[in-house]
Parts: sequence; structure tokens; C-alpha cells
Amino acid sequence: MSMTIIAAIVSIFLQLAPPVVVVFETAAGNFEVAVDVAHAPITGTNFLRYVDAGAYNGGIFHRTVRPETETRTDYPIQVVQASAAKGFKSYPEIPLERTSATGLKHLAGTISMARGPSPGSATSDFFVCITNTPENDFGGRRNADGQGFAAFGQVVAGMDVIRKVQASPTQTGAGGRSTQNLQPPIAILKAYRKK
Repeated sequence: MSMTIIAAIVSIFLQLAPPVVVVFETAAGNFEVAVDVAHAPITGTNFLRYVDAGAYNGGIFHRTVRPETETRTDYPIQVVQASAAKGFKSYPEIPLERTSATGLKHLAGTISMARGPSPGSATSDFFVCITNTPENDFGGRRNADGQGFAAFGQVVAGMDVIRKVQASPTQTGAGGRSTQNLQPPIAILKAYRKK
């Protein structure tokens, strides 16, 4: 069987794949996300690999971006960001699945992969949008390269918990200004596929 036929079969299967629901139990409460492996197969599969390996068990929400912590006034966002458990060895970086290719957008409740300065630098850190954030989509101006971030799912239950995390106390920086670092971080007790 040729690789083209195999790729076509895999593509059809993924388009029919229902979202995979992941439950996060945190110190602030529980929430659930639907991972869209049909539209974001690389990013969704990468995220589920971390979930299945238990990487987020003992992880933390460490960052909150809200109006009083936002350092960028040109293209502000509102998100919370989480990391895998300390000491978990990350898998290799994955290619960026641009929103222009997946059709997914950064809306309130969207879950997306954090990345470094280069587009293909995402590993395990993810963030959840509190508000619609089109500047994080492909062509948006939040990143100088305009490539955006890889949206791969949506919060389907517990958005109130995400808002509670966003409103949690932060460290105080220079001049008494709130930083984006949650103090204390919000513990992720465990994350797993919903049965």
C-alpha cells in the first residue's frame, strides 16, 4: 500500500475522530477540555501523550495574564498558563499547526500550546484563553512572526475554575506592580482522559 493511500486513510479517520475529553483536577477545582484531534492532530496527539504519561499530575498553573498583570498594551491578552510536573522530561518540540490550517480560533475557553520564539518550539506548556484572543491566531500581532499559537481544543466544563485561577494572587514586582507569576502556583493534582 502506498504512503499516499495510507496518509489519505489516516486523514479520513482523523476527520471522523470525536474530540477526546480530558479532566483536570486542580487545587482550584476541576475542569474538562475537549481535545480536537480531528482538526489539530499533531498538537492534540502531543497533548494527549503528555496526559497519558501523567506529565501534568503534579504540574502547576504558574502564569496569569489579566489587565493589571499584562505587560503588553499594544495587543493585550487574558490567559492562564500551565506546565507539566517539575522534573518531567519533555518530548521533542512539535511543528506549529497554524490556525489558518486547522480552522480553530483562540476564543474564550480555547486551549492552546505555549511556544518559544520559534514557531515549532511547543512541548508541554499550554494556556487557556479567558476571552476571545484573535491576536494569538495566525496573522495576529501578539508574536512578531505572525505565526500565532496552536489552538487544539476547548474547555467544555469548569470555565469558572479557569477564571478562579486567573484571579488568584500573584507575586509583586518592581514598584509594587503585580507580576504574571501566580503566588502560590495552582497545583494540578491529576489529568486524565474521561471515560
